[in-house]
Amino acid sequence: MQLSIITPEKIVFSEDVYQVTIPTMDGEITVLPNHIPLVGLLKAGELIIKKGSEIIPLAVSGGMLQVRHDGVTILADTAERVEEIIEERAEEARKAAEKLMEEKRFDAEEYATIAAKMERELARIKVARKWKHKGHGPAGQQFTSDR
Repeated sequence: MQLSIITPEKIVFSEDVYQVTIPTMDGEITVLPNHIPLVGLLKAGELIIKKGSEIIPLAVSGGMLQVRHDGVTILADTAERVEEIIEERAEEARKAAEKLMEEKRFDAEEYATIAAKMERELARIKVARKWKHKGHGPAGQQFTSDR
């Protein structure tokens, strides 16, 4: 099935895949070929693509997804491959967002914006820690599945 992951900046991924696991507001879903059509909201978290024996992890945040009979389209606020994530910068951004949340806790609009930023940074940290240390080498190198 065709998978396209698009952010406002670029097309992050557009290839045929066997399976994709997506974090949604209603929970994590795994889409295989011939999945029923659906539309949903994307949640910050880990997105896992399986393409043959390759496993391609990404950190995503916000957006929407559409599953059709011929593929999946994900319009994400952000989407980063694991090799693009600099864990130290994500941790610094998380700490800065946490500090702002403490300072702005009485302004609901600012608090919501900062909370969303914190959720994005936590997703980036989770993906980097889970996958970078499992043998993911230079940019472009992919994991292989044991299955």
